Amino acid sequence: MTVTGEGVARRRGRNETEEERADRMWVELIQEVRVAQTGVQILFGFLLTVVFQAKYESLTHTDKAIYIVTVVLGASATGALIGPVSLHRLVAGRRVKPQAVRWASRLTFVGLVLLLATMTASLLLILRVATNGGFVPWLVAIVVAWYLLCWFVLPLWTRRRYTSR
Repeated sequence: MTVTGEGVARRRGRNETEEERADRMWVELIQEVRVAQTGVQILFGFLLTVVFQAKYESLTHTDKAIYIVTVVLGASATGALIGPVSLHRLVAGRRVKPQAVRWASRLTFVGLVLLLATMTASLLLILRVATNGGFVPWLVAIVVAWYLLCWFVLPLWTRRRYTSR
């Protein structure tokens, strides 16, 4: 609660039951997951086609290893980001939505970390194949720093800065 200038106590936040909060958080989480799912599924689909391209045979051993790691990361990210849907479906009607929301949120976070790793490995592979520049690791590092800033640093800073104790 906060006290206004007139000394009147006002409740901060929403006045909702645990179940109402879980319902709201579930809807918000699913909207977030839809965005990430679409991106990871498109990326993963493209990754699956690479091995069938003629140029694949001419890749170096290192590039093929990066490709395999990238595909495994993409498959893992896809699984983690689709996991909340399966979780919801399998526990629907069991009166465990607050717990399901917590687990779905954790799966989504893991999926985002795996998506970051997939995007990093994909970028590394593409830039290695497209150029012969020694600048590739630096360019990838800059892009990864940008992802970290957008996906984790800014949200965590915002949470810390604007969350009341």
